[in-house]
Amino acid sequence: MRRLLLATAALLGLIGHASAADKLTLQLKWVPQAQFAGYYVAAAKGFYAEAGLDVAIKPGGPDISPAQVIAGGGADVIVDWMPSALAAREKGVKLVNIAQIFETSGMQLTCRKDSGVTSPAQFKGKTLGVWFSGNEYPFLSWMSKLKLPISGGPDGVTVLKQGFNVDPLLQKQAACISTMTYNEYWQLIEAGMKPDQLQVFRYEDQGVATLEDGLYTTEGKLADPAMVATLARFLQASLKGWQYAGAHQDEAVRIVLSNDTAGAQTAAHQKRMMGEVAKLLGADPKRMGYLEPAAYERTVSELMSSGGDPVITKRPEGAWSHAVFDAASR
Repeated sequence: MRRLLLATAALLGLIGHASAADKLTLQLKWVPQAQFAGYYVAAAKGFYAEAGLDVAIKPGGPDISPAQVIAGGGADVIVDWMPSALAAREKGVKLVNIAQIFETSGMQLTCRKDSGVTSPAQFKGKTLGVWFSGNEYPFLSWMSKLKLPISGGPDGVTVLKQGFNVDPLLQKQAACISTMTYNEYWQLIEAGMKPDQLQVFRYEDQGVATLEDGLYTTEGKLADPAMVATLARFLQASLKGWQYAGAHQDEAVRIVLSNDTAGAQTAAHQKRMMGEVAKLLGADPKRMGYLEPAAYERTVSELMSSGGDPVITKRPEGAWSHAVFDAASR
């Protein structure tokens, strides 16, 4: 009887261990908003739980660098833009892109028409608002290509370190500011500006777009087959969340807002954001999350453009992998 009880206890222990959810921490690039709807939806709808995962989603913010968080062991996977990820990699943080969620860029430079800017040639001598904390790299690459020094003066541009708001344009402190198709542009509209008062330059249209929201882990984690399998389940559930969010946008917004504990977001703005974000995901759900090597190469080429200070000085090796995507697709 004693042996039977011990065997039963051991079996129950094995069952309990097998059914325990694997813990995984995701570090976002910014605060809770529809930019990250797919992850919040995957958690709320139980997609992560169905995949045997217990996913902690950590919001970002102006003082949070996802690359530094994962380098310090605070996350297993992060959402980041490729320029900042590759810049961090060159500095020693061995980040690897395992999935590319946004297929196209949402980045823009939005100008007041009354500033006299109607083409990039008229940036010269103007003040331009630029985000930093890793978000400045696409802008710096563009200015390098235009051969516009960022040191100010009549033959260059003056860079205004832009906070994460649109005040510099509203208050005429800058001729142009950085905006995203899904966020700050609509903040300008909500503040009372009309579309015909604005001149918008999409990075995509200027041929200088770089890849934005991708999922990254580290070389060390990818060296562990068990972690690759865990990340594959995470990616599969996340993509399911993104597909659901795109198809059920109102519900996705409600889920996002339920995670906004600071109460900083409005339903109207998040609905606009969700609609615009869905446009960046790509038209083919079967390809969602797949990093196109050609798109990667374009981003690298942009970041290495000469004529100024290149964002990265050498072509990265091992900066992306399809291992997790392939495993998630099986």
